[in-house]
Amino acid sequence: MAKVCPQAPQVLSIPPYISGSSKRETYTIWMKSLVCHTNGCTIYNSNGDVVYRVDNYDKKCSNEVHLMDLQGKVLYTIRKKKLQAFERWDGYRLSAPSKLEKEKPWFQVTRYCRMFMGSIACQITVDCDKYWIVRLEGKSTVRFRIVDVDGDIVAEAKQKVSSSGVVLGSDVLTLEVVPHMEHALIMAIIAVYGLLCRKM
Repeated sequence: MAKVCPQAPQVLSIPPYISGSSKRETYTIWMKSLVCHTNGCTIYNSNGDVVYRVDNYDKKCSNEVHLMDLQGKVLYTIRKKKLQAFERWDGYRLSAPSKLEKEKPWFQVTRYCRMFMGSIACQITVDCDKYWIVRLEGKSTVRFRIVDVDGDIVAEAKQKVSSSGVVLGSDVLTLEVVPHMEHALIMAIIAVYGLLCRKM
């Protein structure tokens, strides 16, 4: 059986989410929690180290999730807002729930019923910047992109293929992130997309 990542997870001494990398980074996303393979997602870097995680435990499609590092430090708290015309998810950098009501979201993901570049898109707002999640249609593989207003790719996910050429399940993805993007922000957006698609 092909492994999600070839090496055992290791504890990182320097968190990689402080700022964007100056080079393109590749991650493996497994749409399962590390806790008894329950709902959530686990994100590995190219060395096979766990760098981010979301744990929903026995609850699927929760209205509030937390993106954490391996040690459990909350990097983003993500909350679902129920609005009449569309779904919206607000992402906060604060970990204290009591402060969230007073804080402005760091980012928002809004799901519209509209077409963009050939597929249904979610709009992402980060301060004054806008991005979109675009699902690319394929026969059997999972593939989507995060693009900016010019259509340039910021991050791209596709079904992972092992080194021996085996296509892994639809819950195991390879994610490439372009240079100078905040990795934790991208992972928080991926977590929202997983919730929207009922993957975690």
